[in-house]
Amino acid sequence: MIFTIAGKELRALFASPLAWVMLTVMQIIVGYIFLRRLDDFLQLQPQLVQMANPPGATELVAAPTFSTTAAVLLFLVPILAMRLIAEERRNQTMVLLISAPVSMTEIVLGKFLGMVTFLLAIIALVALMPLSLAVGTRLDYGLLASLVAGLALLAASFAAVSLFVSCLTVHPVAAAIGAFAALLGMILAGEAAGEGLRARGWAVAASLAQVLSPIKNFEPFGKGLLDSYAIACSVLLIVAFLTLAIRQLDAKRWRG
Repeated sequence: MIFTIAGKELRALFASPLAWVMLTVMQIIVGYIFLRRLDDFLQLQPQLVQMANPPGATELVAAPTFSTTAAVLLFLVPILAMRLIAEERRNQTMVLLISAPVSMTEIVLGKFLGMVTFLLAIIALVALMPLSLAVGTRLDYGLLASLVAGLALLAASFAAVSLFVSCLTVHPVAAAIGAFAALLGMILAGEAAGEGLRARGWAVAASLAQVLSPIKNFEPFGKGLLDSYAIACSVLLIVAFLTLAIRQLDAKRWRG
């Protein structure tokens, strides 16, 4: 049943004009950054050939492109996820889902899986940009794989938070604004808490604050590091907000 709900959500996303508009805007922005970085890389070639161990196209072109994609996803995911639960409740179709022989866990996981699958398709399109350079230059496939993995975890984290916020209101626009505010607040709070705790010498508490900052968890992947702690923080964040979403819908189900 989870995959049935995920397939329904995925079809709804591909049938939505808003999703296609957002996808087009994102590709334009990321494509522009990719071409700008590629142009800078080509202009630096005379200086790079004189270096003993110069950075390649992956470091100078692909990594900044993925960083830009991470920033764009901060705006894109709340807009795409705003309708997941809020629109169902506004259109009174949530009653049909609740009355069906499925659990709240299956509903939440199905909608989350559908959203993440759509976001993975976006990430695949972004990854094709640096891969297109493989014909003319040497790529660091390890770093590229790390960037893709980090961006996938980041997108899933954004989706989990946005899904939970969508459970709190019947207005999709309010869900989008609330999700963006929540994500931005988490990023800023995580950074501030980490720096403050680290300044006091509380290294363990500062490390725990990293759970609140999805962007902070993405940073090691941008350097080609598969940081197990960053992965654990991302997974913990996803599980926490999916659990909150399930409990929120369960509470609404019992209240009728």
